[in-house]
Amino acid sequence: MIAIIKYNAGNIRSVENAIQVLGYQTVVSDDFDVLRNAEKVIFPGVGEASSAMQNLREKGLDSFIPTLQQPVLGICVGLQLMCRYSEEGNTTCMGIFDTDVKLFPKSTEKVPHVGWNNLYDVKSEIGHLSVNPDVYFVHSYYAELCDNTVATCDYILPFSAILQKNNFYAMQFHVEKSASIGAILLQKFLSI
Repeated sequence: MIAIIKYNAGNIRSVENAIQVLGYQTVVSDDFDVLRNAEKVIFPGVGEASSAMQNLREKGLDSFIPTLQQPVLGICVGLQLMCRYSEEGNTTCMGIFDTDVKLFPKSTEKVPHVGWNNLYDVKSEIGHLSVNPDVYFVHSYYAELCDNTVATCDYILPFSAILQKNNFYAMQFHVEKSASIGAILLQKFLSI
């Protein structure tokens, strides 16, 4: 069973549908026993960092998620909340990844970063695909490059597109909306 974390922030339905299309059963839950006993855990995110972290704290999920032993995948804001700190709402996050999340600087490029963009320098077993595959992004904040960066993207500046540390994986892009490439990446994670 694949568990999707319920915390009142996230693109839960589209993530759930993408997983079910690949033939896996899902459960959406905030119950610690359900999450602890799942084969894999998905931590989706759409929204604003400080309110999302507040929802996690109210349920005790902020301290529980880092204790999970099975593969865990953060998506979009899920990636950002797994970092140390976010400038969005001056938010202390979970600190799984040793990096900060910052607002894209002023530029001639539009913010938020919306649309298809390439992955570069992929070093993760879940990311090895064709050369520089296109995936779908929607975000105004980015995770800085760090030792846990296993794939980058370049929009205004290089940033972490995929992070990995032990059993924790995270993708800044919306894997569930990234068409066939997204399905391949999601299947690779679910097959770990």
